[in-house]
Amino acid sequence: MSRRKRRTTVFSHGPPAEADNKPPVRKHNICMVSDFFYPNMGGVESHIYLLSQCLIEKGHKVVIVTHAYDHRKGVRYLTNGLKVYYLPLQVMYNQSTTTTFFHSLPLLRCVFVRERITVVHAHSSFSAMAHDALFHAKTMGLNTVFTDHSLFGFADISSVLTNKLLTVSLCDTNHIVCVSYTSKENTVLRAALDPEIVSVIPNAVDHTDFTPDPSQRLDDRITIVVVSRLVYRKGTDLLGGIIPELCLKHPDLHFLIGGEGPKRLVLEEVREKYQLHDRVRLLGPLEHKDVREVLVQGHIFLNTSLTEAFCMAIVEGASCGLQVVSTRVGGIPEVLPEDLITLCEPTVRSLCAGLETAIARQRSGSVPCSASIHAQVQHLYTWRNVAERTEKVYDRVCGEEVLPLDRRLQRLRSHCGPVAGSIFAFVAVLDFLFLLLLQWLVPDRVMDLAVNATGPLGLWRQEPSMLRKDEGLSKVASSKQQHPA
Repeated sequence: MSRRKRRTTVFSHGPPAEADNKPPVRKHNICMVSDFFYPNMGGVESHIYLLSQCLIEKGHKVVIVTHAYDHRKGVRYLTNGLKVYYLPLQVMYNQSTTTTFFHSLPLLRCVFVRERITVVHAHSSFSAMAHDALFHAKTMGLNTVFTDHSLFGFADISSVLTNKLLTVSLCDTNHIVCVSYTSKENTVLRAALDPEIVSVIPNAVDHTDFTPDPSQRLDDRITIVVVSRLVYRKGTDLLGGIIPELCLKHPDLHFLIGGEGPKRLVLEEVREKYQLHDRVRLLGPLEHKDVREVLVQGHIFLNTSLTEAFCMAIVEGASCGLQVVSTRVGGIPEVLPEDLITLCEPTVRSLCAGLETAIARQRSGSVPCSASIHAQVQHLYTWRNVAERTEKVYDRVCGEEVLPLDRRLQRLRSHCGPVAGSIFAFVAVLDFLFLLLLQWLVPDRVMDLAVNATGPLGLWRQEPSMLRKDEGLSKVASSKQQHPA
């Protein structure tokens, strides 16, 4: 069996069953931190939300910290009492906040202390807030986990700088999670990590949200569906080369394209140049709840990405019963079994050949029915399985030591190089001194504890320690009333 097949098999099966007399599961107070969350839409946003809901279902307390989006500021509550802090931090570029390593400490410390956080889980290498949270959490002595959702290169200047920042952030992080084995190899090389502290936990899809409906397809045509951001990284230029070539060969071929981005202009120019207005529909931005209604109208799902760590979109397409044609890049070959996906090189010629094969299968009727494809996919990736595996990571890190300041400084200097290591060791000392100042100005003991609304029933309830505190204050007040000075 090939290496690729073994990796797919690892994803398709859940963890082994444990004995009935297993010890009680430890409950954690988890803080998910990322610049990317709702109302922004994307894979990272969906991952954080759905993972949080499954962890709440398992009895853990979860809060999410992100930056403010327009008028969405302060504290908001989502399903099952999931609390989201929208912090008033300035956005710099592409929904990522500016960072000075210090301006976010007062706000993040307030959240960590009030919510009694035990594990800080940061998401995405692109998120400056995630790196800030990891840095401050270690200063406060909290356990840390980081999930990397993307692949990076090594040659261009932006990748070099990002990789150096990642090395600093992860050198003393307790555990790192990647969404594919390719992503793990990439992250280990970029941040010079010990592979033993890096786990692979894939993304998942809620199969109940992506069910097939063949009645929505039109029988007089073959429809190719594309749902993606229209940016260079998603291969929109390749799509612009594929459309006229295939439309010329197949008069009954139609394209249904959902998504928005700067490369939309490329597709509009192709449609205008070749007069394909009746065969190429650009739907614009889609909300997540509307994606399934678009997918079920198609016969073939096309992904033209130039780089992907996992690609949830192809799983969603397969779950809706579509044939999948995709570029062979990043972690995509690990995601679906070979009989559910046609892999191509990231070139117009190779993708056209792969689509020709899929079209021929569709015309001959040799494609499995949508229901059988959905039945095969629905057991490959589930969020409950992802939550169970993530829970084991939390159990592991809570038993590990958080490095004290002296050993942390030593780790930074030895792991990050003499120049960058010394600079960030100095930043770590300043961060520690700033924390001492904040603790002197507003001690932890005087900060109000947050009311916990987390749980399947959405109940507002106070923690036992907070109840004891309120009872003590009540007793002091009644004592003063009975014995006035």
